[in-house]
Amino acid sequence: MHTISVYREKRGLGYPEAAKLVRRAIRAALRAQGVKEDCVVNVMLTDDDGIHAINREQRGIDAPTDVLSFPMSEQTEGAFDPELCELDYEHDALLLGDMVLDLDRCAAQGEEFGHGFDRELSYLTVHSVLHLLGYDHLDEGPRKRAMREREKAIMRQLIVNSE
Repeated sequence: MHTISVYREKRGLGYPEAAKLVRRAIRAALRAQGVKEDCVVNVMLTDDDGIHAINREQRGIDAPTDVLSFPMSEQTEGAFDPELCELDYEHDALLLGDMVLDLDRCAAQGEEFGHGFDRELSYLTVHSVLHLLGYDHLDEGPRKRAMREREKAIMRQLIVNSE
């Protein structure tokens, strides 16, 4: 069982189904990556102002973004090693990390890309889980391609399982 704590930074953010979509996408991504161990993922849902402040404070980047990922271990993409994770004693589960999702940006990007809020939020959640599991896309090379392929495969599974 995966413990997924979803926290809304502010009242009135809207999108009442967001927490449910996030939990579903996290579980799908962990299952697709073969993570069978009990894990903890903490999620903050916020808006442009909230993620902007966190991005500035944590990364020194003075701008909003769509998602931030804060892994708690240094995993190798595609090779999850539970031994590298700290134990969350409260839940008796492995601590994977934290993510912050900007619901305003999810809505705007979902509209811009023509696939809607639900799909965009699910995609960004999957993207963040992959970061927690060691994937990265800082270059335009094979690591970015590997991450994009995993995102596509997991999103296909999400779509199939929701029909």
